[in-house]
Amino acid sequence: MATLIHTLADHTDDVNYCAFSSSCLATCSLDKTIRLYSLKDFTELPYSPLKGHTYAVHCCCFSPSGHVLASCSTDGTTMVWDTRDGRRLAVLEQPSGSPVRVCRFSPESTYLVSGAADGSVVLWNAQSLKLYRSGNVKDGSLVACAFSPDGNFFVTGSSCGDLTIWDDKMRCLYNEKTHDLGVTCCDISSQPVSDGEHGSRYFQMASCGQDNQIKLWLILFADFLGIELKYKCTLSGHSAPVLACAFSYDGQMLVSGSVDKCVIIYETSTGNILHTLSQHTRYVTTCAFAPYIPLLATGSMDKTVNIWQFDHKQPCSGYITENESKVAVENWSEEDVLAWLHAQGLTDLVGIFKMHNIDGKELLNLTKESLTNELKIASLGLRSKVLRKIEELRMKTESVSVAIPDEFLCPITRELMKEPVIAADGYSYEKDAMENWINNKRRSSPMTNLPLRSLLLTPNRTLKMAISRWLETQQK
Repeated sequence: MATLIHTLADHTDDVNYCAFSSSCLATCSLDKTIRLYSLKDFTELPYSPLKGHTYAVHCCCFSPSGHVLASCSTDGTTMVWDTRDGRRLAVLEQPSGSPVRVCRFSPESTYLVSGAADGSVVLWNAQSLKLYRSGNVKDGSLVACAFSPDGNFFVTGSSCGDLTIWDDKMRCLYNEKTHDLGVTCCDISSQPVSDGEHGSRYFQMASCGQDNQIKLWLILFADFLGIELKYKCTLSGHSAPVLACAFSYDGQMLVSGSVDKCVIIYETSTGNILHTLSQHTRYVTTCAFAPYIPLLATGSMDKTVNIWQFDHKQPCSGYITENESKVAVENWSEEDVLAWLHAQGLTDLVGIFKMHNIDGKELLNLTKESLTNELKIASLGLRSKVLRKIEELRMKTESVSVAIPDEFLCPITRELMKEPVIAADGYSYEKDAMENWINNKRRSSPMTNLPLRSLLLTPNRTLKMAISRWLETQQK
């Protein structure tokens, strides 16, 4: 169930874009402003709205840390802001002076991309805020952009209908016409997927356009061919041009917004429609899922932003609690810990835990002393609550089986190896999985994507013995 829990109506003109960090929501508008709201209660932050652009603001995006916000405008600039106090850090002028339609940070905050109406695309150094590289799409305005989760490449979409894949040196790796009447938006899921055939891992991308369609794609590095873009399917449901699309944090859902005034939420694995939301009274221009909590924001030409909340218990909600998770707590990533904090009502601690890079193993080892002296959590009540929640996690951890050590899992199948072999790249794989990989004319390493110097597979007897000993300890 998706429930409308809040409507923001502070903009005085069309809402063009909205974006989440772990603690804030940013919105931008034709009214030349960017507004920021706290996710605790959706109150506007004291320094909001951010003013400086002289024309409409088309897009805004947070850096991965959430401490920096970028916004771009018809005025030909991309502005960079400090989200802690609203200070403007830089004004980045598009070299051509053309209206900037889209901006995006790379996942590791190395780069900031800005794309403009004349087809120019600029890669800025996100630390020095200096121009790094620039290029141009073949035709049309550049209106969409998305980075791969590993930051090694990004995709741009143009008004002429092309999707173009670039590496981090601004080299064009691939180009294909995908939407006849023009691309309007694209997004890449943060979670890789398997093709289900050879165990290969792909990046899943969605694109939408003026042709009323949403298309799902699989992107992979193909052997000796560079990037491969494989069409997966087309999602139906909208009766007019689709202006926005976005994946949920875990990639299980995709949301879209359209000129037909509707928001549709799909289950990505099946393409089934989970929800159709029709509360906006004009075109839906933007939609975004929050990264760690079950929230969705949708913005419209009706000047409002709607905030939707999902029921944790519904299937494919895209957000699972630690009780439902199959991942052992000690193997949680930093993102899993942040999601857990949100689920436990400990949102105030997200920034502190993120700053100290607390993962699952470190979470379980936190003590009263470390919370006080290292994390500098001043509130006794807050420290007590955290320790109580951590103790609950420890008890649950002790009641489940120990997770399989990662080095015992085949990198291709992600299953416990029975007959591990060493390939020419130095990595160990399950024998059958690696032989299938090679038999399907793959001559590159599944781990590094570099060509294999030899196809010889050598039994890894030492690893096989270690796995056997580990299995024996689990049976005691």
